Amino acid sequence: MMKATLKQVSLALLLIIGIAPAHAQQGEGTKPGESTDGMAMQDARARMMSARGQRVAYTEKFDLSGLPAYAPKSKVKGTIRLWGSNYIVDGMIGGYWEKAFKAHHPDVMFDWNMKTTSAAVPSLVFGVSDIGMGRKVTFSELQMFQRYKDRDPLEIEIATGSFDVPGWQPGYGVIVHKDNPLARISIEQLDGIFGSERAGGWDGTSWRPEWARGPEKNIRTWGELGLTGEWADKPINVYGLNQRYHQAVEISDMILKSSDKWNERLRIYANYVSADGKLARGMNQDLAADRYGIGILAAPTTNLGGGAAQPTQKILPVGVTDAGPFVPYTLKTVQDRTYPLHDEIFAYVDVDPAAPINAAVMEFLRFVISRQGQELVMRDGKYLPLTAEVARAQLAKLEAAASRAKAR
Repeated sequence: MMKATLKQVSLALLLIIGIAPAHAQQGEGTKPGESTDGMAMQDARARMMSARGQRVAYTEKFDLSGLPAYAPKSKVKGTIRLWGSNYIVDGMIGGYWEKAFKAHHPDVMFDWNMKTTSAAVPSLVFGVSDIGMGRKVTFSELQMFQRYKDRDPLEIEIATGSFDVPGWQPGYGVIVHKDNPLARISIEQLDGIFGSERAGGWDGTSWRPEWARGPEKNIRTWGELGLTGEWADKPINVYGLNQRYHQAVEISDMILKSSDKWNERLRIYANYVSADGKLARGMNQDLAADRYGIGILAAPTTNLGGGAAQPTQKILPVGVTDAGPFVPYTLKTVQDRTYPLHDEIFAYVDVDPAAPINAAVMEFLRFVISRQGQELVMRDGKYLPLTAEVARAQLAKLEAAASRAKAR
């Protein structure tokens, strides 16, 4: 069999990563001085994230006493290669973790290659990384790993997404006009509003036909949510993002059973570069002017990304079920994960059951999810620290993986 050259492998990696430029979907086009050019948007994004990464967005101190304290199991050495999300190194958390871990293990070196989460899984598949970091893997990324490796990657949650920092996996708020009588909303109702009938849904790469629902569960007027008077027969105008953006995929995962079956009247928005050189989207400006609109916005309490809830709007408490409880969008409820539409940050590792496990990698991940590692998440002030329950569950996954392989 012919072996692939380094050039061929590199080309394959680039093709699989497939970072395509976003295209603004604005029917009237852009205004003078604005741009939808892909590279212009990349440049604007890079400038914005570099400045934002040095910002401490919150100073609240969460009680982390219930998290497991880090104690080295053994001294490790070697180089840990990390690929994935730029936000880990645009912010300060990557550097904090490296410095603190090297205080315990001075013979460990770090090789950071953090440009995009889209590279996390391909880098593991082609053996150029030891850890892939970032958002949750997509369907195609997971399928790719399974086809090449004939197994799933080890998935470890390393932080909770931010409360109000665009880019750092913020939670999602459900936004309506302040005059709207609706006081709360459930995930099932959001499915009815934003989704449509489906034959099933996806659980990773497994098809779940029991997640099917019919058109009778569509919600298209405010009256179907119990509103009366002038609201009873008014259509629900639904606002959302370009379906190629990862936020749209995440929202589908959260409320549509990963089906990607959206409301047929969804109004779609995408990024563009404004005349002042900043990245913009325009979705919330239109939503704020629509009395009968509803949208799901990331980081709805801040205007860092131009998407903060406006004075004409309100953020609805969200419940998992129609019976509640209905939880408001706050820093505390996102961190403790009682608010349903929070996000997470992950580390992925290829654990081959037939090969020795990389002890340095496992030891580093033990540190990251420990009390000391999560205190550094809090110090960085963008991502939020794990709860004790989540941290202990991740530690158990690491221990289970280690028990199936002999440490190097």
